[in-house]
Amino acid sequence: MKEEYLRFEAEYLSEFAVKSGDTKGRMKEETPCPMRTEFRRDRDRIIHSKAFRRLKHKTQVFIAPQGDHYRTRMTHTIEVMQIAGTIARCLKLNEDLTEAIAWGHDLGHTPFGHIGERVLSSLSGGFEHNEQSVRVVNVLENDGAGLNLTYEVIDGIKEHRGSGKPATLEGKVIQFADRIAYLNHDIDDAVRAGILGEEALPDAAVAVLGSGKRARINNMVWDIVQLSYGKNFVGQSARFEEATAILRKFMFENVYLAEHAIREEARAKEWLTALYDYYKTHPETIPELYLRLSDSSEQAITDYMASMTDTYAIDEMKKRLGYDWYSEVK
Repeated sequence: MKEEYLRFEAEYLSEFAVKSGDTKGRMKEETPCPMRTEFRRDRDRIIHSKAFRRLKHKTQVFIAPQGDHYRTRMTHTIEVMQIAGTIARCLKLNEDLTEAIAWGHDLGHTPFGHIGERVLSSLSGGFEHNEQSVRVVNVLENDGAGLNLTYEVIDGIKEHRGSGKPATLEGKVIQFADRIAYLNHDIDDAVRAGILGEEALPDAAVAVLGSGKRARINNMVWDIVQLSYGKNFVGQSARFEEATAILRKFMFENVYLAEHAIREEARAKEWLTALYDYYKTHPETIPELYLRLSDSSEQAITDYMASMTDTYAIDEMKKRLGYDWYSEVK
């Protein structure tokens, strides 16, 4: 039962791990579950949320890809969870907390990946998917009641970006797992799309991280575990940090900001801007939930558009504006 697991945490987990019984709690106090830790409850609430289910039709890099094996936000989240879970277990950190943060970290992501995020940010005067993820779990989910998650999970979601400063080591694990996951699976997808080959990866990165997705992930995780075990931090060695930065720069230059991405971003910006303007002049087409939970029409539009999957956004553009994304795909 739960009491036995709490004793296990106290006896086995690292002194630097967050013990479930030491959570700072929820915004609204609740009766504890007799079976699950508070972080386990958070994990379950996120998995059963509508925002989580929508991740399966939200782009990772390639917009509405014509193929079954390209990553989506859902598969990205699963890969982050797997990598983070391995690191957390090896470092004797709280796996329930780590898992809950992993499942929730991208709930606020827009359609069309980071392209959609940049467009919505320019239209709304500022948008960050991690902040929107917090708004999803605190306000928008559960018909406006929110999920009432624990402080530690919300903090990990909010601070998961590379520039964030998570309050827990479990949150720090997610920062690294997120980067390890997206760099490696985006290479895999770019190879599948014919944009680059494995042989094009920079030698300076391959020499340290390894050749091939499996080797790179294993080596990057092992480096973190070796450096961080038994310590009050989670980090990479200087060699791996430099090699990761080289690989990330390569991906921005050759995939994320390459010609095909610029072409898609221009079209996404034009069409999402037109859709945003449509909702401004036709607020009656915005679902009542978003109007009710927002202080302004701009916030309602932002919440609504950020919640959309790629397919839903494409359907809305066709329905409201007469634009057919698929007919434009080359």
